[in-house]
Amino acid sequence: MASGVLEGKVALITGAGRQAGLGQGIATALAGAGAAVMLHDRGAVEGELAPSHGVGTKSDLEQVADEIRASGAEADTVTGDLLDEAIIEKIVAATVKRFGRLDILVNNAGIGYLFGPTTELKAEHLDAVLGVNLRAPILATKHAARQMIKQGDGGRIINIASQAGKSGFALATSYVASKHGIIGLTRSTAMEFGEHGITVNAICPNHVTTGLGQWQNDFVSKSRGQTVDDYLAEMRRRIPLGRTGTPQDIGQAALFLCSPSAAYITAEAMNVSGGEEYH
Repeated sequence: MASGVLEGKVALITGAGRQAGLGQGIATALAGAGAAVMLHDRGAVEGELAPSHGVGTKSDLEQVADEIRASGAEADTVTGDLLDEAIIEKIVAATVKRFGRLDILVNNAGIGYLFGPTTELKAEHLDAVLGVNLRAPILATKHAARQMIKQGDGGRIINIASQAGKSGFALATSYVASKHGIIGLTRSTAMEFGEHGITVNAICPNHVTTGLGQWQNDFVSKSRGQTVDDYLAEMRRRIPLGRTGTPQDIGQAALFLCSPSAAYITAEAMNVSGGEEYH
């Protein structure tokens, strides 16, 4: 896709503070096409609900931003817990204050690590997963859409769902339920915001071995009594393109959905899975 296709656009990407994470891949792709990017992450590790393999610290976030700035693009950072609507509203406001507008929201932040048997599910874990993975995107969409409607020239909202938004997976009940909900959010808000020229789409990746993905590899392979290598080899065999996804794959999909080429695409839940998920 031609560079500069997003020149003059401003994007807010949540959960973008981890090296080799999906957020970084998305931010790098959008910035490379000319967008100014506001990068968000929680900013601090805190117990089992926000472990080091699941959230980006402030220094992690600044490192991602520095790499984007080094490429010549504009980038800034903001931290905060997305379980608090007041913080979500402040994050949107900070983006507008820094760059003057908001054209693109990417709801990427998510909890993909509180896994385990449903019969042992802790209510606090359920609340955290649904809070970050579903409630926060709904509220971020609320505040971002208000700004886009106020600007009067449309916008793009992209929700990072998952293959788990279309298929079930054992030991991940809360996560799967939240990602199915993200697709419902996508479809409903696309119907509502179409009259304002705002498109809303979801991206559904299959497994991507990010830092979080490595934790998932360890967890799932142990639950199955496999080595990580055997688990990944089995996964690759069922993917028609023969490999797992990368942050760059997801970044390029997001760039397409933000570009003029996708102006007539809305309410879609697009699989980016090498053919593993095809419905």
